[in-house]
Amino acid sequence: MEKKNIAIIFGGRSNEYEVSLQSAAAVVENIDRNNYSPVLVGITKEGTWLEFQGDCELIRNDTWHSHDSCVSAFLSPSRGKSRLVRINEGKYSSVPIDVVFPVLHGKNGEDGTIQGLLELAGIPFVGCDTLSSAICMDKAVAHSLVETAGIKVPRSVVLYKGEKDAKAIVVSAELQFPLYVKPAKSGSSIGITKVFDLHEVNAAVDSALLQDNKIIIEEAVEGFEVGCAILGNEHPIVGEVDEIELTGDFFDFNEKYTLATSRIHMPARVDKATSDRIKETALHIYKVLCCKGMARVDMFLTPQKEIVFNEVNTIPGFTDKSRYPKMLSAVGLSYSEIIDRLIRLALAEEKSVE
Repeated sequence: MEKKNIAIIFGGRSNEYEVSLQSAAAVVENIDRNNYSPVLVGITKEGTWLEFQGDCELIRNDTWHSHDSCVSAFLSPSRGKSRLVRINEGKYSSVPIDVVFPVLHGKNGEDGTIQGLLELAGIPFVGCDTLSSAICMDKAVAHSLVETAGIKVPRSVVLYKGEKDAKAIVVSAELQFPLYVKPAKSGSSIGITKVFDLHEVNAAVDSALLQDNKIIIEEAVEGFEVGCAILGNEHPIVGEVDEIELTGDFFDFNEKYTLATSRIHMPARVDKATSDRIKETALHIYKVLCCKGMARVDMFLTPQKEIVFNEVNTIPGFTDKSRYPKMLSAVGLSYSEIIDRLIRLALAEEKSVE
């Protein structure tokens, strides 16, 4: 079989830029070189697109953009072209692209922006489409749709920048402390604050508004967080359920990437019947939010074994040690096999559209 050119896009104008670098390096190192030729496209923090041909370690330590191999590049939006266009010393060249694998976490990558460009250009890509990516990125919108589908969500209110005093909104909504104040469209727990009384609300809102102009204030859910990895389109594979054991207030950015005081149990410490219910609920959410390709569905399990929706990550952390591949490895898929299946799903989706 002729090798497929896979454009792996990483970095981006996001507060999760550094996380993207680690995920992308792992994808590049583990992609099957017998079937795929990776074409590396990095986006700097400033938003400059560069084709990069150096070592993965330069991606990990964020010196990739200074490498001699870097040239300006962009994806042609012309439908049917499916090419990466390079600009080097005023001269243009291009390389055909069969599939794009966006490894972009957070804003300007996981939120439907890059997916919209790819759909416009007609280039197959890994993961959720524009609509699903945008829905899942906005916690308030995702909660509304999931609740309509009959799945419990935390009690919450939405606040926009410039609206009236946040404390008054919390009081009028009769929310019970403790509360989480979150940017509606951000990831890796950046900008999230847990507050325990009314006096802490406004400062937490100000912190969240640094990340987004829309925030969600929601009641804390008693219990612990569980996650479920899903891979596929019409007939998805559901990974094993994992569990986050916390010692602090919540699974913040530091804990997510260092596990300094937290632990992840995989499989989760729940009975089979509860595990099956979590998987069924995760799959239901996946379908309600129109997901395809991949997603990690995060939920809470209360002491009464009630399942409460938290959020969906459409491009979850993707190093070989991240939660998503580990949950799928528990059902027999190696990291390289996950990458291969995602690429094949993208190619199959293109054929089904045709």
